Amino acid sequence: MFRSLVSATAIVLATGITGAMQEPQPPPPAPQQTFSGPRIPLKVQVTLSRYLGEKKISSIPYMLGVLSGGKQTSLRMGVQVPVVTTTFGPGPKEGGSVPVAQSSYTYRDVGTNIDCTATDAGSGQYSLAITVSDSSVQLDTAGAGKERPQIRTDVPAFRSFNATFAMLLRDGQTMQYASATDPISGEVMRIDVSLSLAK
Repeated sequence: MFRSLVSATAIVLATGITGAMQEPQPPPPAPQQTFSGPRIPLKVQVTLSRYLGEKKISSIPYMLGVLSGGKQTSLRMGVQVPVVTTTFGPGPKEGGSVPVAQSSYTYRDVGTNIDCTATDAGSGQYSLAITVSDSSVQLDTAGAGKERPQIRTDVPAFRSFNATFAMLLRDGQTMQYASATDPISGEVMRIDVSLSLAK
């Protein structure tokens, strides 16, 4: 009986020592981001066009290189526009004070932002997910009249256009996604997307 207890105690102690001598295992590596489907280089052209009535005012194309099944492609183009802010503070004057105008400047980003991802949908088609954000400054009174409010020419008016959409396109195909009318100026914004395989 005594020998059995001694043997059991020795086994327990040996097991505890062996466990204490083992080095701690490093944590498993973080999973890598993977993308399904074949990687195919594509050229996606997003064209923003503005019309006033039937007259085309502008048409600006943006070309993006997109990898099918890859990460998002982003384009940022714009400028910072200064905006004047005027406040009135007390000014020195004999016998009292008269409010004095004090001007300061803040800056606002104006331009075009485009994000695009693509996946192979099979049968020669590609699924595109596109987000377009376009902003501009309007100082004129084009399109203003009895039915639309006048726009002051001494202060800027900021216009913005935002759209998120998905579409299926083949190589060489073009599709018009959106057509929206500005309620102030009467301008019509149109978005056309073209897809082609990069060669």
